[in-house]
Amino acid sequence: MKLISALGDSIMRGVVLEEKPAAAPRYTLLDESFSTRCSEQLGLQIRNFGRYGNTTTRALRELDKQRDQLSEAEFCVLEFGGNDCDHPWQAIAENPEGEHRPVTPLAAFAAQYHELIRAVRNLGPKPIILSLPPIVADSYFNCFTRTMSDEHRANVLRWLDNSVENITRWHEMYNLELFKLASLLRVPIIDITTPFLSVRHYRSLFCDDGIHPNREGHRLIADTICNYAANYI
Repeated sequence: MKLISALGDSIMRGVVLEEKPAAAPRYTLLDESFSTRCSEQLGLQIRNFGRYGNTTTRALRELDKQRDQLSEAEFCVLEFGGNDCDHPWQAIAENPEGEHRPVTPLAAFAAQYHELIRAVRNLGPKPIILSLPPIVADSYFNCFTRTMSDEHRANVLRWLDNSVENITRWHEMYNLELFKLASLLRVPIIDITTPFLSVRHYRSLFCDDGIHPNREGHRLIADTICNYAANYI
């Protein structure tokens, strides 16, 4: 049985927002995440090192902890960018006239992803990049401003030039960078973005927070990866 390692964030891990309405939404692990589905459908052993809130910065810092386990794998699937492109929303709410940078500025993100690919290759596994699923900008905006005052919520919207779709724009820039890196470094990339966007009502594939794919979203990712892997792995 082939061994696959997986590095990434909460989407890789299979984190979803509970479907039942609650005063305080709670995140939980999906029992049928795309990683689990791929393992079962492809007959692979997958070591999933996905972590909630993970970024390329943290992944590089903690790579030594997984060094021995990663070196045993034939492939290493990488899924990063969603947290790197996020912004300090509370700081923006408090000072909407200030300059605010993403968690990982784009140039640093590209350089760190490059370094992550190099480090994985040096350990032995063949790296594979997953592109990012899209986001549902209005749902995400409602999620992270849920506990803000009306004033702070208005401040964030003003900083966004009164368009929550600017969140989508930043997200797309980081996703585009993945395709550039894949071409530059000759790393296979599995496009999971297009299958989502091909669904007319793709927002139905996401949790209420607008960023985590739900059960059906994970099914779509798994199907996309398995179709790709049938000719590769």
